[in-house]
Amino acid sequence: MSNTIRADPLPPTPSSTSATTSTHTGDLPNLTPDVPDLPHAFYVDQAIMTEEHRLVIIRFGDHADLECQRQDKVLQQCAEKTRSWCVFYKCNNRPDKVPQFNQMYELYDRCTVMFFFRNKHMMCDFGTGNNNKINWVLDDKQEMVDILEVIYKGAKKGRGLVNSPKDYSTRHAY
Repeated sequence: MSNTIRADPLPPTPSSTSATTSTHTGDLPNLTPDVPDLPHAFYVDQAIMTEEHRLVIIRFGDHADLECQRQDKVLQQCAEKTRSWCVFYKCNNRPDKVPQFNQMYELYDRCTVMFFFRNKHMMCDFGTGNNNKINWVLDDKQEMVDILEVIYKGAKKGRGLVNSPKDYSTRHAY
C-alpha cells in the first residue's frame, strides 16, 4: 500500500486505487498509479483543506500528456523520501475533466505543479517571474526534493513565499 494515501475525509476513487488506462488516448497506460488522482473539484478542495501537517503537491495537467507522465514519475520517486511531510496528487484539468481551477490558478501550461500548506497556496521564487507554480518538467528527483523541503520549512515558519534553492531564470533561455 502506498504511503501517499489521502487523508480520511476523501473517499477512495477507482482511479486512485489502481492503475488505469487513459480515456483520452485509449492506449497510454497511467504510469503513476501511486499518485492519487483527484477526479472532481470537490476532491481537489478537500485535499487542500483537510491536510493539516503535510505539504500538498498537486500536478495539474492531462494525464495522457507525456510531459505530465514524466513529471508524475519524478513526483512518485519523491513520494517515498518525503512521505512524512508531503502528500502528492494529480488532477486532470482538461476542459472535459476538472477545469474549475484553470482560471483561478492560471493553469495554461501543459503540466503545472502547485504547492499548498494548511489550506494556503505556497509560492516559491524560481527566478522565472512566476512564483505560483512550476510550469516546466523538473526531471531531477533531488532538485524536486530540495524545492519541496524549502517550501515545507518556509510554510512551517508561516512564510507564504520562499526562495528556490536553485535559480531557474535561464532554464528556458531563447
